[in-house]
Amino acid sequence: MSKIIINREPIELFKILKFEGIVSSGGEAKMVISQGMVKVNGSVETQKRKKIVSGDIIEFMEQTYEVTLN
Repeated sequence: MSKIIINREPIELFKILKFEGIVSSGGEAKMVISQGMVKVNGSVETQKRKKIVSGDIIEFMEQTYEVTLN
């Protein structure tokens, strides 16, 4: 499991995917979320602007990321 360190919370899901380089662009982030390819805390998440906070677990493409506040 990889860690994603954020400086403030909440932060929108698509921004985490984009800024952490998990996907190549914000448009791609929004697309994979809307297609149901991303899980947050074990459930498929289709809200692009879902608010993510410290302790949340994001899953995408068989990779798991734990969000922690700096």
